[in-house]
This record gives sequence, structure tokens and C-alpha cells, in this order.
Amino acid sequence: MKIIFFGSSHFAVLSLQALIESKHEVACVVTQPDKQKGRHLHFTGTDLKDTALQAKLKIFQPEDINSKESLKFLKNLEADLFVIIAYGQILSQEVLDIPKIMPINIHASLLPRYRGAAPINWAIINGEKKSGITIIYVTPKLDSGPVILQEEVKIEDKDTAVSLEEKLSRSGARLLEQALVKIDNRDYRLIDQDEAKVIFAPKMKKEVGLIDWNASAADIHNQIRGVLPWPGAFTGLRGKILKIFQAEILSIFPNHRPVPGEVVRADKAGIVAACGRGFLKINELQLEAGKRMSAQNFIIGHKLFPGDILGKK
Repeated sequence: MKIIFFGSSHFAVLSLQALIESKHEVACVVTQPDKQKGRHLHFTGTDLKDTALQAKLKIFQPEDINSKESLKFLKNLEADLFVIIAYGQILSQEVLDIPKIMPINIHASLLPRYRGAAPINWAIINGEKKSGITIIYVTPKLDSGPVILQEEVKIEDKDTAVSLEEKLSRSGARLLEQALVKIDNRDYRLIDQDEAKVIFAPKMKKEVGLIDWNASAADIHNQIRGVLPWPGAFTGLRGKILKIFQAEILSIFPNHRPVPGEVVRADKAGIVAACGRGFLKINELQLEAGKRMSAQNFIIGHKLFPGDILGKK
């Protein structure tokens, strides 16, 4: 089959590589335009563009995928299939009608759960024990098309959004290979999603990372894992932002009935803070304008004492 691949994030790279190594023809890779990044604001392409360049594939980077120019370009390629994964623009029905067979999307959740831009983050934030990959026939309504294939992936207690993305990326590439065989052989079923089970996963915003110490230790632990790499979990310490990258749950702490956010231990044994229910042992953190470091190293260079209240300005 002749395929046009749409994608922009690192999550799509393994799927593109699997496609390149398959018997199918990658007619073009469609990805977002280069953007200015870094201190010097150099224009930088997406991770997917780098992979396409290495494979010497044709690359298309339209500002508007639904423009007349884009439609003309895509139609001229005469593709059998569109493969779309974390592309970053909504495709119009006119664009979706272009491939001879169908457009398919690889989505990082067990649809209809977690439709939207940040399914990996929200699955962890909400304390889910499993996630997965779903390949759907694409329709204009967000992530709502009928399911072609689906595969579960376990969420481990130590998984972060970063590690889960890597696992789902591998699963997505593997499942894409299976889907292509089924589509090429016309051996597939389209299964409608159950609209009664829909959960949405909106785009991450900075405020999602703000820790509410009145929440349980389990909920805050899930938040810390789920908001990586951005916006990251953060709180306040004496008027400065304190980022927390890694922590673990303690259900009890001896002889203490503290207020939420209170530091109950700050020594070489670690930093422990009280939550609305339970305690959190903070293992890796970073104070505003400082370096990311272990709790043990943090104690050496910063004044933090039992009785200090995190989140208090």
C-alpha cells in the first residue's frame, strides 16, 4: 500500500520506523512546521522530521493541513492509506476522504477512555492501572471513530508519563504492523465506540502541576508521575517554586498529626511531607533557580526544617 504518514511528536517515531521497514511505500511524511527553540531561538524540526530525513523520505510541513494547497498536494500523491499519530492538527472531512482505502489513527489510550491531547498524562494522574493503544478509522469528531485494533498495556506503580509513553510507543508500532496486514488483506472489523464510556484527556496546562497538599498522598504521587515532563509537579517554599520530580507514598509516620504540607522530616534519611491523608517521601526535587537533585543533597545546601509548610508563600 502507498501510505502518507502524519505525525509530529517523539511518540510517532517508532511507528514511522516500523512503516519504513515494512513492505509498504511511505509516499510522504506530514509533520508540523519547524519552530524556534532554545536560548538562541534556532528553527528546529520535529523528531519525526529527523527520522524522515534520515530515511530520505518526502516531507510536507503545511501551516494549515486543510488549505487548498495542502489538499492539492495530498491528492496528487494518490495514497491508499493515511496513518495519523500525534500530528497536532485536526483534519477536515475533505482531507480524510483523500486516501483510497481509509485514514487510520494510532491513539495512546483504550478508547473511548481518554480521548484528547494528553491521554498518557491523565491516565496516570487519575490512578489508572492500565492504558493501551487503539487504532481507529478516523472521523472528524475527536478520537471517536470505530476501533480496528486495541492492545492493553499495564501501568506500573513507578511509571511516569515519560516511561509509559515509551512503552505505548513500542506497542503502537507493533499494533500498526498488525493493522496494516489486516487492512491490506481486507480482514478487519470496525467496532463502534461506546459513547457512554467516554473520558476526555485535555491538553496539559501549567496549573495541573500545582500540588494541593490537602489531597491524599496517593493522589499527589500520581500527579507527580503524570505531569512529567511538563508542566511538572510544583509547590511553594518560602516564596520560591519548588519542583518535585520523584516521591513515594508513606501511609503512616510515627507520632505525628501534622497539617497538610507540613515537613515532618528533613534530614539525611529524607524529606517527608504530610498530605491530607498519608505522607509523601520526596526523593528528587529542585528549588527555583537551583539544580535538580536528590533529597539528601538538597538538605546539605538548603535550609529545610520540620515544621516548614510547603505551598505557603
